[in-house]
Amino acid sequence: MAKALIGYLSSDQRDPRDAADNARLRKRVAELETLVLRLSEENDRLVAARAAELLDTAPMPEMQPA
Repeated sequence: MAKALIGYLSSDQRDPRDAADNARLRKRVAELETLVLRLSEENDRLVAARAAELLDTAPMPEMQPA
């Protein structure tokens, strides 16, 4: 069974096209992970800035005597 499964896979593991394609895909994944991280950090900054803006502009309720 194992021989049948191995035979099903590419017989030449040293194909330079596969290696180049894998390297290209790994590079693209790394670029996308960096982009996701940068956008997440930017989103966090924008959310914090908006929250601070809302807190600064929100009218303070008048305190009532007890």
